Amino acid sequence: MADIRIYHNPGCSHSRGALEILAERAADAEVVLYLEAPPSKVELERLLGLLEDPPADLVRKDKRFAELGLIESDYQSPEQVVAILVQHPELMQRPIIVKGDRAVLARPSEKVLTLLDA
Repeated sequence: MADIRIYHNPGCSHSRGALEILAERAADAEVVLYLEAPPSKVELERLLGLLEDPPADLVRKDKRFAELGLIESDYQSPEQVVAILVQHPELMQRPIIVKGDRAVLARPSEKVLTLLDA
């Protein structure tokens, strides 16, 4: 079993950058293509518990968010964030890197180093 899990989107430069850093460090990483295999409600709740960032940071407020007619203030609590990401996993901010009982939202990609160097 891998020491590290990365929730990855190959189309995202930050996600590719974090994966590159992991490869440079020869980290044993499991790559989860979350758009193909979306995280469950339980998995999202676990991720929110591991991240130091506010729950709202896990939701991308991008073009798709606007297309869905969503309002940023409606997605602040862990429960609200989990509900929207279960329904629309494409709105999950990436990459998320998990190591043990810690996780980081690696934006910028170099934030992955906080897990590797800990």
